[in-house]
Amino acid sequence: MPTDDPIIVIGGGIGGMSTALALAKTGRSVHLVEQAAEFGEVGAGLQVGPNVMRMFDRLGVLDAVTEIAFFPENLILRDAMDGSEVYRLPLDAAFRERFSYPYATIHRADLHAVLTEACRAQPQVRLQTGCKIVSVEQTPDRVHAHTDEGQVLTGTALIGADGVWSGVRGIVLGDGEPRITGHVAYRAVLPMTEVPEHLRSNSVVLWAGPDLHMAHYPLRRGELFNMGAIFHSHRFQRGANVFGDTEELHEHFSGVCEQVDTLLGKIDEWRMWVQRDRDPVDRWSFGRITLLGDAAHPTLQYLAQGAGMAIEDAWTLAERLAQSPDVPTAFHEYEQRRVVRTGRVTLMSRLYGELYHASGVARSVRREMLDGWPVEAARESFSWIYNGI
Repeated sequence: MPTDDPIIVIGGGIGGMSTALALAKTGRSVHLVEQAAEFGEVGAGLQVGPNVMRMFDRLGVLDAVTEIAFFPENLILRDAMDGSEVYRLPLDAAFRERFSYPYATIHRADLHAVLTEACRAQPQVRLQTGCKIVSVEQTPDRVHAHTDEGQVLTGTALIGADGVWSGVRGIVLGDGEPRITGHVAYRAVLPMTEVPEHLRSNSVVLWAGPDLHMAHYPLRRGELFNMGAIFHSHRFQRGANVFGDTEELHEHFSGVCEQVDTLLGKIDEWRMWVQRDRDPVDRWSFGRITLLGDAAHPTLQYLAQGAGMAIEDAWTLAERLAQSPDVPTAFHEYEQRRVVRTGRVTLMSRLYGELYHASGVARSVRREMLDGWPVEAARESFSWIYNGI
């Protein structure tokens, strides 16, 4: 490919940076553009399964990620109303041996910084901020992206990695706004020293209740404590990084056990995200334009695989482009390899949300279902995800 004809990547988040890095490692020239004034990641913690750690290894950033990650001891499900433990899956040596890589938790900003620095170290990658794409057109051998300032970016292909509100998706698919799920996420991070000692845990703990749950786990080598409170709400606001209403939060969590109530009370200021997804589609590539991550298959957070699917997308896309000299063919092959896996994550995430938020008889069924479930069987139930690609 001519060095002056890069692949254009729209979006400078985790998915976009992973894509630029994966493409650069196959020798491709990349021009990544971000509409924000500077690169950065909004959010709190991420849970990263072995499938994603495998991708970090292939991208050459595993050591850097390991330095800033935390490696929890268990995945624990507890009942938010009576405080009882429902199930515990050890993330021990047997888990690591089964899936070849560990389970980790990482601050989004830390991971984004690792990927950004790795991209900056690649001479084939050009990073540009303050650039908003307003229209895209393609010819048989080129793609032209027009900015709001009248600039025209030309490349051999274009990848929309611009999130759940993807402008590129609007251009190529035009299928409207993502689905309102009625789920709202409040997230916050505080120093571990501010958490009462008896409530600290080296595990990922999820407290499940009727139409709500709270999850917490350590971040940044155990220095930080990440909390996420999710509940069903009729207050819908577009986007993310808006301040949440603590009165509404405590109203929805009224009646929870003492441990959950105490933890919620430790934070005065929360950031709120309205949760949206889309029904899976079987096509998101058109000629020399394709979508990636949340732009292609936004999902709820209940399997903790949203960022992971974007990173897997990035590797698969770069691999297909390396194998096929014809861009539309490579994009079609990438899509074919990702549609079912990402669709399964989307649909199973919805199902896990129902499991976590069960009430009444469903809550009792959940407890009976998980009571006495062999660890080996529980571990294998995640193999379709954690075996990776």
